[in-house]
Amino acid sequence: MLLPDTILLAAVLALAAWRLFVPAWRPRLRIAAAGLAVLLAGGQWILCGFTWQDVPAYILLGLSALPPPKTGAVLRWLGRLGFATIAAACVGVWIMPAVPALPPPDGGYAVGTEIYRWTDFSRDEPHTADPADRRAVIAQVWYPAKQRGPTGGARLPYIDGTGRMPATVSGLPGFLLARYGQIDSHAAPRAPLAGGERPWPVVIFSPGYGAPRAAYTGLATRLASRGFAVFALDHPYEAGVTELPDGRVVGTREIVLPGERDKIPYMIREQARRAADICFVIDRLARPEALSPRLRGRIDGSKVAVIGHSFGGAAAIAALGEDSRVVAAANIDGTPYGDLTARKLARPFLLIESDPAETPHGDQFVEGNGRLLANMSAPGFRYEIGHANHYSFTDLPFFFAPPGRWLLAQAIGGERGPAETQQATADLLAAFLAGPLTGKAADLAATAARYRDIRGGRVSPRRQSG
Repeated sequence: MLLPDTILLAAVLALAAWRLFVPAWRPRLRIAAAGLAVLLAGGQWILCGFTWQDVPAYILLGLSALPPPKTGAVLRWLGRLGFATIAAACVGVWIMPAVPALPPPDGGYAVGTEIYRWTDFSRDEPHTADPADRRAVIAQVWYPAKQRGPTGGARLPYIDGTGRMPATVSGLPGFLLARYGQIDSHAAPRAPLAGGERPWPVVIFSPGYGAPRAAYTGLATRLASRGFAVFALDHPYEAGVTELPDGRVVGTREIVLPGERDKIPYMIREQARRAADICFVIDRLARPEALSPRLRGRIDGSKVAVIGHSFGGAAAIAALGEDSRVVAAANIDGTPYGDLTARKLARPFLLIESDPAETPHGDQFVEGNGRLLANMSAPGFRYEIGHANHYSFTDLPFFFAPPGRWLLAQAIGGERGPAETQQATADLLAAFLAGPLTGKAADLAATAARYRDIRGGRVSPRRQSG
C-alpha cells in the first residue's frame, strides 16, 4: 500500500471511530476534520488514481461528517451496524491493498529491466480468426545492473494492460488490478548492465497456465540479482493479460476443438506452442540487432537454461528435449502432458516441488516427473520445499497484506511464505544452473541444507520408482 493510501485509510478510520463511538463530542470539529479528509482524498485520487478499493473509504468519509439521526433505538443500532460494516469493508481493502508491496531482491546485484515485444512472422496466431495475425512473444528481461539509481526513464508498469484490463485476469476481477502498474518491482528500467569478466548467463522463464509474467517478478528479480539475465515470457492469449507489439491488450482465449471431452488435447497443443515460443526467443537472442545496445554482446545467448512454474515447467521440459541450445531445465511444480514423460533427457534437469501435504499433486504429476528422472542419462535432481504450496513461488500471496496473507495460508497452505520460498528457490536454481551455464559447479546439496525442511537430492537414473 502506498503512503497516500495508508494516510487516507488511517484518517477515515479515525473519523469513523469518532462518529461511531462519541458522536456528540465536538461535532463541529469532526465536520471540519472530515472536510480536511475530503481534501486529502482528493489529493490521493490525483496522485494515485481512482480504484474501486477506495469506494468504501469515500462512503465512510461522507457518513462520518453527518450528525447522528434522531430515531428510535432499533433504527439507531441498525445504522451503527451498517456504519460498522462499511468500516469493516475499508479494513478489508487493506487486507488486499490497491497497490501491493513486493520485497526487494536479495542477491549481490541491483536489477535492471526492459521489455521486448517480438513477432514471429513464420507462425500464425491460432487463437484468432484473422489469417494475417502472426504469433507474438513478449519477453521482459531482468538483469544484473550497476547500483540502482536514477536512470532518466519512467518506471515500467508491473503488469501489462494498465488502464485497459480485461474483465478477469487469472481469475481476479480486472478492476482490482487497476493500480497494479504502480507496484515497485525494485528494478531500474534500462539501467546500465553490471560489469563482468564474461557475458552474463541467460535463463528463459515460462509462467504457469493463465498467469502473466508479472506474477513471477519476485522470483525473476531474485534470480537476476544472483547474476543471471532472466527473460520472463508472456504467451499471448494464454496469459491472463498481454500487450501485443501493435499495442492491443488481450486476455485468455482457450481453443477446445469440437469432440474434445476435456482440455487435455488443448493443453498438449499449448505445451508445444510454448516450446516453440521459447525456441523463437533463443533465435532472437542469437541476433544482436534484436537486443538493446546495453545487452548486445553482454549476455550469452548461445546456450540458455529454461525454467518454468506449473505449466511453464512442462514447457521447459519440452524445450530441453527439442533445442540443443538449452543446456539445462528446471520444472517448478509442473505436470508434464502427452508423450513428454517418455523422453530421455540428456541434459541436466531439476524438479522443485511444493509440499505435497499442502499441494495435492496428482498421479500425472508424480508419475510423469518420476518417469522423466528415472530415464535421464544426465544429472537429475529433485527437491521438495516443505510448508510451501503451489502459489508460494508466485507473487500472488504478496497481493495481500500480512494479515490477509496469514488467512490465505490457513485456507490453502503455504505457511513458509512467499519470501522464504522464493529465496530458497532462487538459491537452488542458481546453484543448479552454475555448472551448465558458467562452468563453475556449485554444491546444490549444501545450498538446500541452509534452509529448513527442504528434502531431496540427486536422483539415480532407472532407480526412481515414480
